[in-house]
Amino acid sequence: MQCLRRNRLTRGEARSRNKTGSGLSLNLRFASDGAGIVAGIVASSVALAATAHPAIDAFTAYCFKAGQTPAQAHANMADLVGDPLPFTLTFWDKTLEPAPNTPAYAERRCEVVFDGDHAADAVTKVQAKMAKPPVFGTSIPLTPPFAANDGTAYLDARELLRKRVAVVHIGTRKGPETFIRVDRLPPGMGLSE
Repeated sequence: MQCLRRNRLTRGEARSRNKTGSGLSLNLRFASDGAGIVAGIVASSVALAATAHPAIDAFTAYCFKAGQTPAQAHANMADLVGDPLPFTLTFWDKTLEPAPNTPAYAERRCEVVFDGDHAADAVTKVQAKMAKPPVFGTSIPLTPPFAANDGTAYLDARELLRKRVAVVHIGTRKGPETFIRVDRLPPGMGLSE
């Protein structure tokens, strides 16, 4: 199977979605006396607050999880935030399935891309996730080809178990759109001699 790249919803479709953080749909019937309308507005506000950035939630829940095929990663994220995904997902793991036309320096990639500038929120949530046990590696110096660009908000190489390295990159691109990516490098790559 080739790497997975799914398109996100259009802005109108994303706004019309009403999902809670658990992936449950919120359906309300409105009472004729108006009480149901107030309850609907409150419940909708709570649901929107819980999933203000479903791409960040999906990334922190599943992009650090090893052993997933592209189909499993998509299904896991869809269970969390709904399907179709409200963001673009790029995922591959060459140790599990071939991934032609992907860079040689990354044997595994998980990236989410979504509308708007949410880089600060993404950095906060991703750093919090990496700090929770099991801690996601130890910070080490970056090696080529990784370098910050104009939109970079966070870029960090992490030494993992078994002499592996992962690089986490968060930032914005034209649009604006936010991206969050983690690349796991082939064995030994990215480590100082």
